[in-house]
Amino acid sequence: MNEQQGPLVLKVKGSSLDDGPGIRTVVFFKGCPLSCVWCHNPESKKAGVELSFDGNRCIGCDTCIDLCPVGAVSKDNPHFIDRKKCTLCFACAEKCPAGALEQAGTAISIASLMAEILKSQPFFESSGGGVTLSGGEPLLHMPFVSDLLKRLKERGIHTLIETSGVFNFSSFETLILPYTDTVYMDLKLFDPVEHKKFCGLSNQIILKNFEHLAKAEALGLDFLPRVPLIPGITTKRDNLEGIAQFLKDNNRKTVQLLSYNPTWIDKLSKIGSTSPVVDKAEMNEFMTDEGIEACKTIFLSAGISVLGS
Repeated sequence: MNEQQGPLVLKVKGSSLDDGPGIRTVVFFKGCPLSCVWCHNPESKKAGVELSFDGNRCIGCDTCIDLCPVGAVSKDNPHFIDRKKCTLCFACAEKCPAGALEQAGTAISIASLMAEILKSQPFFESSGGGVTLSGGEPLLHMPFVSDLLKRLKERGIHTLIETSGVFNFSSFETLILPYTDTVYMDLKLFDPVEHKKFCGLSNQIILKNFEHLAKAEALGLDFLPRVPLIPGITTKRDNLEGIAQFLKDNNRKTVQLLSYNPTWIDKLSKIGSTSPVVDKAEMNEFMTDEGIEACKTIFLSAGISVLGS
């Protein structure tokens, strides 16, 4: 049987309790159609392979500097690596004794991915867990994901997809929906202009796909909308009220609020990237309980129950 060599995967994380019911294995795919300025996994945005450098793990041995064939590694570089020079040969990552340099993104076959996932099947069965496909955006890779989901369902494993909502619904309906138990979908900004400003694209396709998924619940799909709370961006009252009304219009009675986590900022420097909001004070702190409660109240006032993250 020929095996598909899949899209790039950032990591396969076992024993997760934060990405769906029970104990789960989470597959993080690389590549996303959005470019949210606060992306919690900035290393997942680009579909291609990248070089990651963790300065906290570096022991200063200079092995990478001596190895680099194009002189792209230097302590004088702002992020240690001159990414305009770097050819992504990964000689430095292969020889780094501290693991400070790593390849972000690895191609993997479905057979290899299944073998890794099935190590945790006893935990799925004992906890009501399963497999969550996340990213990035897993639905960028529908043929591969469809094949993976089919094999998981043949094993009786619960499947869940976390999506940005940017995908072709016709393909989703054929390739994904028959093999998916649950979909978590993010609603970030209700205003299309604001959405394009902060996420790179209008939200038109997202809202339309949301409506499709809400109707698909009649076919047995478990569908949960989520709202990431990003200080000063998604947490504005008019935005949350707009989302709450949209949920009501689509007969949604429950939403999950994802509390803000500033750890993405450290991830940015590892891949030599930046963000226009990285220097804002509120972006460098966790949200207060009071701030989260204020957001929660907006949905409760609209008659929508709220799940925390």
